Amino acid sequence: MLELRDGSCYPKALVAVNVVLACIDGLIAVLAFAQLLRIHSRNLHTGWTRQKVFHLMIGSSNLGYFLYFVLTLFAACKGWICWSHSCGFIVMACPKILFLAAFLLLLSFWVDLCHQANDEEDEDEGCSSQEALLDKTNRPQSNTDSHRKCCSFRCFRIGSRQRVVILVTVLVFMLMMASAVLIWIGMGKNSIDSSVVARVYVDLFAIAVLLLGGALASYGLVLFLKMGKVRSERAASEMWKVAGLAIVSVLCFTSSAFVALFTKIPVLYHWPQQEINDVRTSLLLIVYYFIGSSVPSAFVLWVMRELPASIVVNSQEESRTIAFISDSSMTLHPQRWTAATSLQNQVSRASPI
Repeated sequence: MLELRDGSCYPKALVAVNVVLACIDGLIAVLAFAQLLRIHSRNLHTGWTRQKVFHLMIGSSNLGYFLYFVLTLFAACKGWICWSHSCGFIVMACPKILFLAAFLLLLSFWVDLCHQANDEEDEDEGCSSQEALLDKTNRPQSNTDSHRKCCSFRCFRIGSRQRVVILVTVLVFMLMMASAVLIWIGMGKNSIDSSVVARVYVDLFAIAVLLLGGALASYGLVLFLKMGKVRSERAASEMWKVAGLAIVSVLCFTSSAFVALFTKIPVLYHWPQQEINDVRTSLLLIVYYFIGSSVPSAFVLWVMRELPASIVVNSQEESRTIAFISDSSMTLHPQRWTAATSLQNQVSRASPI
């Protein structure tokens, strides 16, 4: 994707950074797809749960980054004309869109949990938030229904907020394709400046990432405080996972967004040769790609590393977790006990991640 330097390849520092970033993203992709296969083999008839979709999206995103870094090196050395036009822009943007969609999906489930008590919209449609496409637990079902659910997209139940995530992702993808077309047209003799088009897209995407980080921080705090009122080991474990995800998202998204807004790292192929500083560019690449994308992806995989339990085990755990609420709290504060029990059941049936 980089501007060719008289047919030569990258400087050694940039080559090393690209190779390291490619290896890291490739490793994350392998781990995500391997865990996806383990989850699927554990429950062959479960269908597409929330855990599976997160692993698929993160794995696909990091696979895209791996291909981008590898193809960047080949393009710089081989002099691919298409790569300097819009092909490099597309390969750069697609993994970032998948990454954004994954964390938008995470935000949508946090919003579901925070507003679950007052939100009856999905229940009116016959599809509650626990029964959504990405629910981690599933109800018992016949072998025929399980086979259909695993093999047919029509059996997916998608919540209203998850539909919004799909819509936003499609709109961002269409914006990216429109920008790629304008970049390609701008390479000819006309008034369209390809570099300006690319910068506008990158800046808009960076602003969206900043907003996403702020939303994750806000709803993560609300969910953390709500789960803190539930007296159970499971709730305590989940609330710290939520806090960790919120903190990592804010720090990583903010740093990558600032690099995108105030530097030319995302559109490096527009840089003249004399403006490239090997050390500075290498550090900014690490901040933008490694800290901005690889670290959050790896943290999500670590948080969701536990394999789903069987339906029987889930039922036993659900009955045991209610026992963590003391009898004194039920006697002295019946309303608080009811609210805590309701929230505990939500935590047991729908993990916030």
